[in-house]
Amino acid sequence: MSAIKPECRLTQPQPTFIGKQGLSYQVGVSHELVGSENIHMQLATIPPHSQAKAHRHEHHETAIYALSGTSSVRYGDALEYFSEVPAGSFFYIPKNMPHLPYNNTDTPAVVVISRTDANEQESVIMMPELDFDVLASKA
Repeated sequence: MSAIKPECRLTQPQPTFIGKQGLSYQVGVSHELVGSENIHMQLATIPPHSQAKAHRHEHHETAIYALSGTSSVRYGDALEYFSEVPAGSFFYIPKNMPHLPYNNTDTPAVVVISRTDANEQESVIMMPELDFDVLASKA
């Protein structure tokens, strides 16, 4: 693949794909798409009453902005912490932080995700030992 010349680029959300975390994504900025070196940005949709798989992003920070709906996230070494992420709010995830996003509402949650990894799936480390049915729990 030839190198992409560094320049300003306008993009549209790319076709939806299902990431190994189990959510639907539409990439807008990535190394493959625009030649970025240290940033990746995409839309993610969490359908009503669904959840991702527990994972972390090795060596990369993540910033999220909630466009619509309300998602939730369990996070921490044992997913012992909880936060709701309502529309209009930001959520920060430090590098290597285990987390499990989910949506226990009746409406889809759509978020913008930005990460300090220009590639989409390379830094994703799945953590099946932390997976559980978060929708069946209280938080």
